[in-house]
Order: sequence, then C-alpha cells, then structure tokens
Amino acid sequence: MNVTLRIALCWLALGGTVLAAGDHADPAKDAAMRALATRDAPKEVSAQDFVAKEPAKTGYCANIADAAADARFAWQKEQLAVMERQVEERIKLLEEKRAEYEAWLKRRNEFLAKADESVVAVYAKMRPDAAALQLANMPDEAAAALLTKLNARAASAILSEMEAARAAGLARAMSESGRKDATAPAFKKNQRS
Repeated sequence: MNVTLRIALCWLALGGTVLAAGDHADPAKDAAMRALATRDAPKEVSAQDFVAKEPAKTGYCANIADAAADARFAWQKEQLAVMERQVEERIKLLEEKRAEYEAWLKRRNEFLAKADESVVAVYAKMRPDAAALQLANMPDEAAAALLTKLNARAASAILSEMEAARAAGLARAMSESGRKDATAPAFKKNQRS
C-alpha cells in the first residue's frame, strides 16, 4: 500500500483531529488529505474492470495467437513430411539405379574375364581364317570377349573372314561391352524385344 494512503487512512481513523502540541488545524491540508484518501481508497470491482482496455483488433489477434501458432506448426510439420517422402522416393530411385549399374558392371567384368589371357594368345597366333571358323562356333559373348582382347589388326582380319551377319553381331557385342554408361544393358534388352 502507498505510504500517503496509509498516512491518510490513519489520520481519518483518528478523526483527523490529532494535532501536535501548538499546531493549528490547516483546512487546505485537511482537504488535500481527504482527497488523497478518496483517490487511493480501494474501489469496488465492476464488470468494466474485466473488459480489455486494448483495441478490438489487438485483442482478437492476441486471442488467436496460440491457435495460429498451432496451425502454422501443423502446416510446417505436414510440409516436412511431404518433403521427407519425396527425399525417400528419390533415394529409392538412386538405389535402384546404383544396383542396376553394379549388375551391369558385374556382367561386363564377367564378359571380359571370359577371355582368358592364354586363350587370347592362342587366337592371336592363329591364321585369321582358322580363328574365324573357331569363333563362328562360340557363343556371342565369349567370341566378342576374345576379339576385344586381341589387337585391332588381328581382330579385323578374323572378322573379315567371317560371315557378314555373324561379324556384324560380334562387332555390335564388342561395341556394347565397351560402353561406359549404364544404358548398354537397357539398349541390349530393347534390341531383343
């Protein structure tokens, strides 16, 4: 409680007549003390005291601030969930592409491994017409692998001795095995279907 209020209340409780010895009552001072006591006296609570003293627009914004924050949080959470699903889908696609590439690389390495160095040396020393007859009876992959291991001069001599359709098929298999991108297996599948 305010000090002035306490003094005024004490003074009124005593009747306002207590004066120190030799003091004379001062009407202006008494009036000021009564005004202070009236101003600082406890007021009765009314309905108006509970009404917001802020403008209506500010009160509305303050009232819906929590709901707006909750809605914004829910929207952000939903957007993050959508983005997470998109990232997961892209990761899944990348994993599929990686697996496809690894499978293709494995097939290519197996293809090249089929042409053993010793067998390559034998075919390199053979006459082109004899080598062409031998390669004509081999599977396409093995024949193409052997031809890729031979030097260009020997391979071209052997291919020139072969039937044209068979030589073209082996040349296609050799060029597909030399591709560095992962589209070669898909291209090969599309050719057969």
